[in-house]
Amino acid sequence: MSNFESADQYFTENRERHMEELKIFLSIPSISALSEHQPDMQKAAEWLAHEFKETGLENVSIEETAGQPVVYADWLHAENQPTILVYGHYDVQPVDPLHLWETPPFEPAIRDNKLYARGASDDKGQVFMHIKAIEALMQLDGKLPVNVKLIIEGEEEIGSPSLEAYIKENQEKLAADLIVISDTGMYAPGQPAICYGLRGLAGVQIDVKGPKGDLHSGLYGGGVQNPIHALTEILASFRDKEGTIAIDGFYDDVRDLTEEERAGWAALDFDKEAIMKEVGVKELTGEPGYSYTERTWARPTLEINGVFGGFSGEGIKTVLPSEAGAKITCRLVPDQEPDDIIAKLKAHIAENEPVGCTVTVTEFDKGKPYLTPYDHEVIQAAGRAYEKVYGVPTVYTRGGGSIPIVAAFDEILQLPVVLMGFGLDTENFHAPNEHFHLENFDKGLRVISSYYEEVEKLSL
Repeated sequence: MSNFESADQYFTENRERHMEELKIFLSIPSISALSEHQPDMQKAAEWLAHEFKETGLENVSIEETAGQPVVYADWLHAENQPTILVYGHYDVQPVDPLHLWETPPFEPAIRDNKLYARGASDDKGQVFMHIKAIEALMQLDGKLPVNVKLIIEGEEEIGSPSLEAYIKENQEKLAADLIVISDTGMYAPGQPAICYGLRGLAGVQIDVKGPKGDLHSGLYGGGVQNPIHALTEILASFRDKEGTIAIDGFYDDVRDLTEEERAGWAALDFDKEAIMKEVGVKELTGEPGYSYTERTWARPTLEINGVFGGFSGEGIKTVLPSEAGAKITCRLVPDQEPDDIIAKLKAHIAENEPVGCTVTVTEFDKGKPYLTPYDHEVIQAAGRAYEKVYGVPTVYTRGGGSIPIVAAFDEILQLPVVLMGFGLDTENFHAPNEHFHLENFDKGLRVISSYYEEVEKLSL
């Protein structure tokens, strides 16, 4: 029996136990954004540490940071073989609105071969798969084909504020040949994909202050600047009517797509009608000259995430508001820099600031874009592992979202990053009724164990 067949049999025989163990992990409400769940954060870290020890990993430790702890473990006895650094996170998003959950978010339930719970897909379920893949290889062979290090953090859902400092302080400890992250998704059901690039992020809040207090619009309207009017004038200046961002220099550093990439993405089975139905719109829009896939994977954006100010209650209140504001995020692509984009955004706002008010800009989330060549041998090895299990060619995509710590890993440790995900876009991560398709859980275990063996064959 081949190693692959042995692992397949092991996963089949132990599936029920694995499900029960995963349910225990998912039942811990490790919500990093809410301080009342601090004890649960510690409980989740301790659960991981215990599981690592049970699996046979060594040097297991719960390591303090400026925020939530990092759980570390390794196994380093594969002489002259590559070392894989596996990253994931044990924290989860808040669960509001609670009334929209069909079953309680921290009481895992299986329906229609889907596991429902907060964190099922993002990211506890996918972290758990690496643990069980390692367990299978250890049980079958008494050893691993490669060396592994695992670093599982507790702050990804709040932007990983403490992890970059931890990485810088522990560069020697985290030294490896590649990084594997399972926190992304498949292209479609049954269609594995490797994401080789992510967009970066730059976020700000714009606050417009007018009169010292709300005014009667009949007495002062027409003679005093309305902060909402001023704000909308600023917001309207960000893009032209076709959707191109009108901030001077915004596109200066954007790296163009290669013709090979554009051709490859054009060949994907993209269903425009399905996307429109999924999100509930009548038409797709965006920057001229680019497909929907190119716009969402590889072009920069500027989005208004929220606008506030004035009276929004029932009925009418004839008020000229004292202040207004908006939250803005830009998705960035190689080779844009968050600080540079924010500086250009601030300059644009200053140039377009209406009279009669004061405008301030506050910086928030930042993250650099990330890109690894998709023909890199560690990525191609992952493609082979997927194809062995799913029986179809792997597609190579970029992700429209941001995982800021990926760029930090790339910049500090200077290692190729393999984004080996098993989720689906429809799995409601960050929303009520988050779930994980168990077909991808089962196949993913086999992909990961196969990938470790593929990496063993590489000359890294």
